[in-house]
Amino acid sequence: MNQDMIQDRILASLTLAGMGDALGAPTEQWSIAEIAAKYGGLVTSFGEPPEDTFAGANEGRCAEVTDDASQMYYLARALIVAGGTLDYEGWVDCLLDWAGTSPKAGFMGPSTAGMVKALQEGSDTARVGIIGRSSRKMTSVGITNGAAMRVAPVGLIFPGDIERACKQALVTCLPSHDTDIAISAACSVAAAVAQAVVPGRLEDVIAAAVRGADRGEQLAKEHARIVPGASYRARLDLALNIACKATDDMTFMTDIERLVGNSVLAAESVPAALAVVLYAKGDPMRTISVAASMGNDTDSIATMAGSIVGAMAGTRDLPPKLVSEFRQANARDFDLDTMASGLAGIAWRHFAK
Repeated sequence: MNQDMIQDRILASLTLAGMGDALGAPTEQWSIAEIAAKYGGLVTSFGEPPEDTFAGANEGRCAEVTDDASQMYYLARALIVAGGTLDYEGWVDCLLDWAGTSPKAGFMGPSTAGMVKALQEGSDTARVGIIGRSSRKMTSVGITNGAAMRVAPVGLIFPGDIERACKQALVTCLPSHDTDIAISAACSVAAAVAQAVVPGRLEDVIAAAVRGADRGEQLAKEHARIVPGASYRARLDLALNIACKATDDMTFMTDIERLVGNSVLAAESVPAALAVVLYAKGDPMRTISVAASMGNDTDSIATMAGSIVGAMAGTRDLPPKLVSEFRQANARDFDLDTMASGLAGIAWRHFAK
């Protein structure tokens, strides 16, 4: 593997993640049945987000990314500026830059929104979401998928290096997603992406996601909060089992929704995304199409799944018509070629060592 190959896989990851985000934007918060009725099956083309979606309510347009991929792209640029090692202060600066300058900041999720407000006001982030006068945060704070949905660039700069990917992923979880659930989920995605950049089997990528989940739990015990609730790792095992046994799209999507979940919670949508990767067998178009059709937090699920499969596939296997539409719609805000080149230089330096 050489630097050009790495750059191609990075570009494909950034592109397919954004395409998944844009494909899922018009179906976010919809049910599986509503999506199937509207599209006559799976979502296979971009469309204008309707008013009853977050993208539609925030004036999002056809084929444009939402907060998911836009945060991911801002993180990619910050990693490039930092030379591949982003500390807590650098990450907070990146997050505040996104909140202050991105037209997609109005989409931001609940965990990120609360922390951004505190950081902008200069207040104590440790007091966000506390119960009464205590120091205990509500268990509902910091358990969503915001850290996992944006983390892919961290994996992209550490080809095959799960440990370093997880340690850098941890930085990007704080302070907004400072729980074992969210950190385990983010490390799982980062590890899967890191492995996907290296040529290999789909099974190796899924195994990396599991290892990343375990490493994330360990890191959380040292640096974050342990909260009661569903285990990300347990939900991941369940989701992957469903993917292995599913025989058709509707059964797969329905079983994931009923048994695992497909909401903004990290213990639901992130296992769902990894299950899509496995179920779609690494096929780029199938991956984002199924993810955008499985209801609820469709754009986030498709962003995460797309980032992993894009890194595995490379640009040659991406659907050219949709790629062209997507790049044209987002070219004003994001130069993915320059971004991929910058990340590839860092990734090659890490890989060559």
